[in-house]
Amino acid sequence: MSQKKWSPPPIPKSVIPAEAFDVGEPEKCGMIEFAKGDITINEGRATATLVMVNTGDRPIQIGAHYHLAECNRAMAFDREAAFGMHLDIASGSAIRFEPGQSRKVQVTEFAGRQVAYGMNNMTNGTTRSEIIKDRTMRRLREEGYCFEGERFKVIEPADKRFGNKK
Repeated sequence: MSQKKWSPPPIPKSVIPAEAFDVGEPEKCGMIEFAKGDITINEGRATATLVMVNTGDRPIQIGAHYHLAECNRAMAFDREAAFGMHLDIASGSAIRFEPGQSRKVQVTEFAGRQVAYGMNNMTNGTTRSEIIKDRTMRRLREEGYCFEGERFKVIEPADKRFGNKK
């Protein structure tokens, strides 16, 4: 019985005509041009400073544009002050909180339509409405989210609950 050897298939020939590459500035293709000097983010928006504490047993990472009031239930902070706000950090970045770690963070209000949909489905509406804010705070408390000064009830691991009982 003879064994067949595998070989890669042939590379197909390009069907893009050569003149397609003569348009524009091919030497700038993929180039990123940065502005000179510093860029001020969230300029002119209201800001606040909050102290946030990870009272859980796992690291928590919060992204730049996440509606802070709805973030992880083990994070303890003033959620009412954080309603309609997000972290005042560069887009695409995040802040990580290790278990037990506290940090003072600066937050800023959402711009544009100022709506929060999705995330943990607690707000789902405008952040300019006191009625929606009250409803959101009530829902967060009902669902066991920590507020300032509270601690998250960490579930005892299964191996401690059920393992090695003598």
